[in-house]
Amino acid sequence: MKRLILVTVLWAFSFSLIGQYIAGKMDTYLAIFLRLFFAFLVFVPFLNFRTLLRVESLKTMLIGILQIGVMYLFYYNSFKYLSVSEVALFTISTPLIISIIGNIIERRFILRQLFSVILVVFGAAIIKWSEISNDYIIGFLLVQGANISFGLGQVLYRKVISEQNQMQKFALFFLGALIPISIVLVSRTTVDLSQISTLQWGVLLWLGLVASGVCYYLWNTGAKLVSYGELAVMNNAVIPAAILVNVIFWGAKIQWTSFLLGAFIIICGILIENRKPLEY
Repeated sequence: MKRLILVTVLWAFSFSLIGQYIAGKMDTYLAIFLRLFFAFLVFVPFLNFRTLLRVESLKTMLIGILQIGVMYLFYYNSFKYLSVSEVALFTISTPLIISIIGNIIERRFILRQLFSVILVVFGAAIIKWSEISNDYIIGFLLVQGANISFGLGQVLYRKVISEQNQMQKFALFFLGALIPISIVLVSRTTVDLSQISTLQWGVLLWLGLVASGVCYYLWNTGAKLVSYGELAVMNNAVIPAAILVNVIFWGAKIQWTSFLLGAFIIICGILIENRKPLEY
């Protein structure tokens, strides 16, 4: 859980950076490619080309394609139709997706887990509910595509990938993630790096090396150490954290009543799921 909490704090900054400096201000597909390429560079020293055709290596690459590659294509394009607040609002279904998929895989149903996930989703909705734009249907579907890709990828990594050689596996993970965006980028006529400002390069380096490279490693390896319920509820803990970052660093205005109420409900959901059974 400590790994997931640390990543939540770091992702809170990343969400705001995308909205402030990347989304709508530079080529979407180029931004995705550079972010994933920088993340891949973190793990290149651990890549073993002799293992590329092994079954688990191929599984790891496929999960990378799904969880990060496909997810980013949906996610970044949703900003064309939605505001930052609306994108954040529509990500609240991720915990439900993870909980449902996890329970299906494990062939079980845990009432406490479902209750805690519903609490977290409800809390996030209270915090982020805002007026919906005219393009919200397309944007909503794009964000749900991102949520499904990200949630399913987390569950599959937790279930399928072994704990050995995690650094090497993440080199394969990001290699896979690069495949769909590379196909999109190659199909385009021009790629103009001159459009990227010095500040945007700095943001992309942060997003690639830290928010993607380090954070996805900590998140996926941390996901193997917690229950599906804990993983589900932590997916929405970033929402109140991201809002605080927006308020403190960018002077965003929020409704403090709804924020405090929603944050309290999210914390309750996390505590309920993380509660240890009494021992007699």
